[in-house]
Amino acid sequence: MVQDMDGVRGTVLPPRPHAPSNAAQGVVQLESGQQVVVATAAFVPHPDGRYSLPLRLTALPPVDRGSGSDAGAPLVLPVMVEEPDVHTRRVETGTVRMTKRVQAREVLVDDPLWRDEGAITRVPVQRVVDGPIPVRVEGDTMMVSLLEEVLVVDKRRRLTEARHSRTPRGETHHPQPVTLRRDAARGERLNSPKEEGAMGWQRHSSGYMTR
Repeated sequence: MVQDMDGVRGTVLPPRPHAPSNAAQGVVQLESGQQVVVATAAFVPHPDGRYSLPLRLTALPPVDRGSGSDAGAPLVLPVMVEEPDVHTRRVETGTVRMTKRVQAREVLVDDPLWRDEGAITRVPVQRVVDGPIPVRVEGDTMMVSLLEEVLVVDKRRRLTEARHSRTPRGETHHPQPVTLRRDAARGERLNSPKEEGAMGWQRHSSGYMTR
């Protein structure tokens, strides 16, 4: 069985008895019954016994039945050229195992902490005023005036004292240990069984080769 580049099939006929043999060409009978002459160098054999042709069987010259022999048929020899057909495929060379561990370290944190404290100072005044005195703030001191009424020939207001309220700010330090964690990764290359059997060497992530 032979098949050309267009899928047309035919059968290679054995040499006819008492016909002059020509090893350079053969006869192929198509499924339509037509017989054509093909150069034997053009047949490409396959393991299952089939043949393929890199040409068209319908374009080849038919066998001359009038002469009773195909010895005078023209010899058709195809001209072929080989072209590279390059493919790539993925090959597993090994595996990598990643391990992670947590590292702990202690650092000293010393940030200032603020706290407000109140202190009251009594300031005697003892003077007469015309009316209430509003609260005043000077810096970190708030001054609140205390009034009382006293009997005089005419009723007047007398300032007895003023109380100054201050809120001084003090700074204290409370060092405390704080635990910080950091990840560290280590890579280990695990070669596949095929690669170990073929080469007998193992490559570690450090870059050294070991037997």
